[in-house]
Amino acid sequence: MNVLLFGATGMVGQGVLRECLHSPLVERVVTIGRSPTGQQHPKLREIVHSDFYDYSAIAAELGGFDACFFCLGVSAAGMSAERYTHITYDLTLAAADALLKHNNALTFIYVSGMGTDSSEKGRSMWARVKGKTENALLKLPFKAAYMFRPGLIQPLHGITSKTPLYRAVYAVTGLLLPVLRRLLPSAITTTEQVGKAMINAAKYGAPSAFVESRAINQLAQLELPTAASA
Repeated sequence: MNVLLFGATGMVGQGVLRECLHSPLVERVVTIGRSPTGQQHPKLREIVHSDFYDYSAIAAELGGFDACFFCLGVSAAGMSAERYTHITYDLTLAAADALLKHNNALTFIYVSGMGTDSSEKGRSMWARVKGKTENALLKLPFKAAYMFRPGLIQPLHGITSKTPLYRAVYAVTGLLLPVLRRLLPSAITTTEQVGKAMINAAKYGAPSAFVESRAINQLAQLELPTAASA
């Protein structure tokens, strides 16, 4: 499976990249980002690209993928609805539209969030915008599209968030996360499980277009087929 990954330097993207590089299901992973990840691996190729609203300069490199894992995202804190919409909805749809021109059978997996508002009418601005983005993606002619809606994500393997607020939250709750994961399995997952679940969803499919934390954790546990059954 050939994977295109957006947001590989963020907390979720770092975890997804790690699992892609470790997974026997992934033959090649290409990242698109404004800066390099700093990693080297035989499977990995990085494309540094500055304009996430225009992909014409790298159009020739956008084909030949089986899946796109879209892990870009920003906090809406202190941001106007117009600005947040531009860097969430407009940016995501620009990438999706560009990929559809070069891939006939692509699975698109979008990292949204728990509490996303599919009605687009709720009180929470970020949830409305995420819901609008999800709804637009589901209308596009992808082979399949899955909206991952994790709640709290525990970073593993030395991964940290780039957002100061999130780092502070994880520093406070870090010791409690193992306990919280047992008590609240439907709300908490890990960077490792998110990555494994994305790979399995792209390869085998998921039960629903909307994948919450409990389903993410279940997808992550799928066993690979043996040589005899493959």
